[in-house]
Amino acid sequence: MSEATPLIEVKQLKKYYGESSNIFKRNKDVVKAVDGVSFTINKGETFGLVGESGSGKSTIGRSILRLMSITDGEVLYKGKNLHHLSKNDMRNLRPKLQFIFQDPFSSLNPRIRIGDAIGEAMIDHGLCSKSEVKEKVLEVLNICGLAPYHYDRFPHEFSGGQRQRIGIARAIILNPDFIVADEPVSALDVSIQAQIINLFSELKEEKEITFLFISHDLSVVEHLCSKIGVLYLGTMMELASRDDLYGDPLHPYTKALLSAVPIPDPTVKRERIILKGDIPNPANPPSGCKFHTRCPLATDICRMEIPEFREVKKDHFVACHLV
Repeated sequence: MSEATPLIEVKQLKKYYGESSNIFKRNKDVVKAVDGVSFTINKGETFGLVGESGSGKSTIGRSILRLMSITDGEVLYKGKNLHHLSKNDMRNLRPKLQFIFQDPFSSLNPRIRIGDAIGEAMIDHGLCSKSEVKEKVLEVLNICGLAPYHYDRFPHEFSGGQRQRIGIARAIILNPDFIVADEPVSALDVSIQAQIINLFSELKEEKEITFLFISHDLSVVEHLCSKIGVLYLGTMMELASRDDLYGDPLHPYTKALLSAVPIPDPTVKRERIILKGDIPNPANPPSGCKFHTRCPLATDICRMEIPEFREVKKDHFVACHLV
């Protein structure tokens, strides 16, 4: 997709749940959470992954970092297949591959002070001594907009926005190459969202960190991401640069999602596209194009044949028979 060398390559990634060894139940209730998704993320890039709940966004993020096994496909980091590495080799790579959770409170031990929680991974990986760790922690606390006195406080003493800053501090203290941020602002107030988004932008510029930013909010993704992929029922529907996706969306699903994004100018009116019906059961997805049951433009070919995910303009990919 780009002349730049990819830092992360995802090739035909599949993650299925509920597979049975019983020959009579082989295809029964198999949930295809991720069904053949491919994309690349270049160094220094922020790649956005968007879609409704249940589209497979978080599963992709966790699969990339090998926080869960995969059914098929490849995940390459600097050319290395992460799912073929030994546990020891993967452990050695962990500092370079970090994850920021949607709810940082659930990943914090309520009995451990924040300073120790942020610094423990540095000691575990031998990146600094116990005598040096406090200085490192205070440095990242400052970068993430927290005060030195926060070092000795416990998780319950922080607001949601502060906890997310702590989650970011835990990730960046290890000086990673790549961070998966899974819905990191969805639970925050709008004003706090803006502060966290600005923090991500600063980290990208100052530390040259590469991000996979997972969100259901297209207005958030627009501010942060240079390239965006749109998921539906575990399948990539459209993949393009931010400017192309927002300026010239091609897939009917992308158009529907964008039509719901509010415009701050009250004089500008946007025609809202209302999708009919609900998202199909992922254990029993529709034949042909998975989106055809809700697509206002669907034809017979959409119901019968799976559309090829192809490049229709330079670096603009779409899976749609009608484009």
